[in-house]
Amino acid sequence: MKKLTVQSILLFCISFSSYGQWQQCTGTAGLNMQGLLTSGNYNFAGGQTGAYSSTDEAASYTLSNSGNDAVGPTRGFTKDVTYIYTCTSQGAYRSSDNGATWVSKSSGLTNLLGSGILNVGSRLFYVGPTGVFMSTDQGDNWNAAGLSTTDIRSIAAINDTLFVGTNGAGIYKSSDWGANWATVNNGLNGATNFRAMESKGNTLFAAGPNGTGVFRSTDFGANWTLLGGGLASASYRGFASNSQLIVAGAFGAGVFYSTDNGDNWVEINTGLTDLTIFDLELNNNYIVAATNTQGVFRFALSNLNLSSWPCYSTH
Repeated sequence: MKKLTVQSILLFCISFSSYGQWQQCTGTAGLNMQGLLTSGNYNFAGGQTGAYSSTDEAASYTLSNSGNDAVGPTRGFTKDVTYIYTCTSQGAYRSSDNGATWVSKSSGLTNLLGSGILNVGSRLFYVGPTGVFMSTDQGDNWNAAGLSTTDIRSIAAINDTLFVGTNGAGIYKSSDWGANWATVNNGLNGATNFRAMESKGNTLFAAGPNGTGVFRSTDFGANWTLLGGGLASASYRGFASNSQLIVAGAFGAGVFYSTDNGDNWVEINTGLTDLTIFDLELNNNYIVAATNTQGVFRFALSNLNLSSWPCYSTH
């Protein structure tokens, strides 16, 4: 009997888990989409034409933009226990009714153009061309939180440590809610543009520019490693993760997933009609992808057989 090796098991998992294809979500065909969020039974998507919502696990979306930015893209979402928030070209907006209506919440922002928004505990963070802003009152007021001369493109957090990716200056880290920032660029190989970041437990992933790919840090940003293992060399724009997997979306190369914290990756692009991915999200049963020109797609997690031994481990 042939002995199973780690390599043969991995190849079996990859070949066995690559069936299935993406389905285009009704109501989004032909649209630019840039941001996604799952909140309970609601899925949100945003892009050039505003905010959209879904109550059927992203199978279909309807425009849900009343009061939200109507002249530029909705680039991102976050949530707390009470509200849903958007990050747009016209500042931050807040909804208390799952996206049925939105209210502008931009007092204190020196530049309304937003690149990212994130909830961390009782704090909200909004990033853009004039640095980082923080709100401690659910968006009613914003105060500068550093890097005012830096173009910030992404933000993530591990517990109470903040990380931001910039346009031209690499990655910064703050352990005091933005009072002080320090560069953490060791191992980035000169890459300076980072449009997406994702924390998965105590592991941090950063989306590098063209010619690089995805970088990973397991020591709070002190050191970074450029990942291979099946990832395309490309500019990456979006991530999603849970305890079982991490998913990465590339500009022009589609979607890849990993079940071993980024050591090995599998491409899953069958059915995608646009391989330029701007954001990814997970709900209970699907990976959701926001594309540049063809709207939102979803991919059933059941296609990946995540609970099938030996492809999946609970630790």
